[in-house]
Amino acid sequence: MTKFFHNPTRGDTLRSRAVAHLKGRNAEGQARLDASAALAVLYDLAASPSTAPDALVLLHELQVHQVELDLQDEELRRSCAELESSLHRQVQLYEHAPVGYFIVDFDAVLRELNQTGAALLGFERDFLRGRSLESFLTAEGASILRAMLARLAKGTPAEFADVTLKSPRDGGTACMHASACLDPAGGGYLIGLIGFTGKKATPGFP
Repeated sequence: MTKFFHNPTRGDTLRSRAVAHLKGRNAEGQARLDASAALAVLYDLAASPSTAPDALVLLHELQVHQVELDLQDEELRRSCAELESSLHRQVQLYEHAPVGYFIVDFDAVLRELNQTGAALLGFERDFLRGRSLESFLTAEGASILRAMLARLAKGTPAEFADVTLKSPRDGGTACMHASACLDPAGGGYLIGLIGFTGKKATPGFP
């Protein structure tokens, strides 16, 4: 039985010829090189007894490479699905946390907030964006918030205080624990508000 032995030098020549052939197609104005062009090169080389063995080796390499690409594509799709699932979970945790989360700029103007935060303030998020968080606090609470943010601006890692939230609709109030830190994404502060029963809230607040 006749055996063919792969000649590395001849294999390199084969690759050079294949690359030159495909580049030549580009030079002739071909807009795209597809699988049929590569198969045509292999067919031409396989037709010659002198290059047939190396053409088969190259074909095998191409098949292995295709399998590798398929496996990589499968892994990327699986990773993408896992990331999307994880992101969805994190969004749900943020939106429905038992704490009102607010992203404010350096003037305490609301940029982002979760559903719980919107419910605490009593308005839709689209209405609340661009409004000052201080306007939803009592005068004392607004002063406390300004002091918290000023200390954060000077380098304090985190601030904690009690503030009183007011309802702009009917004047009701609710006592809140407030925590604040720099926004991890930059450009402002992250504030959390959660109610507590240390003081009695006045009627009329949701």
